[in-house]
Amino acid sequence: MLPNWTVTPAAEKFIRRMVKFSGLPASAGFRLTVTPGGCSGFNSEFTVEAQPAAGDEVADVNGIRVFLPAESRLILNGVIVDFADTPTKSGLTFFNPSAAPCACSSSGDSASTAPAMTKIEIGSIKVSSAPRTSA
Repeated sequence: MLPNWTVTPAAEKFIRRMVKFSGLPASAGFRLTVTPGGCSGFNSEFTVEAQPAAGDEVADVNGIRVFLPAESRLILNGVIVDFADTPTKSGLTFFNPSAAPCACSSSGDSASTAPAMTKIEIGSIKVSSAPRTSA
């Protein structure tokens, strides 16, 4: 089952560009793996792949194929995926409006901390050139 999530126009543009410039066929997709962890609530990785991996479901984001593993689908439910581009950092961000703020000692006053955001740096992009085979 696909998550009830929101992909902003900025995130969609980023995903579309990653797939377009990957060198893979137009049918390739953006594989997004999200796991729980860290102060933001998310750890994430992404790759551009020729085909979905076994167990992935394919979400259509305005014509872009996004491959989502099972755990990622659960975690992304209710989440807003955005793209931030500042002079010092660029990457996807994740915002879960229903998540509680972080209360760890390194976050300062937990009452004023923004909830559930994480960033993926462009340098973490991996392109899989080997086609996947299904069993």
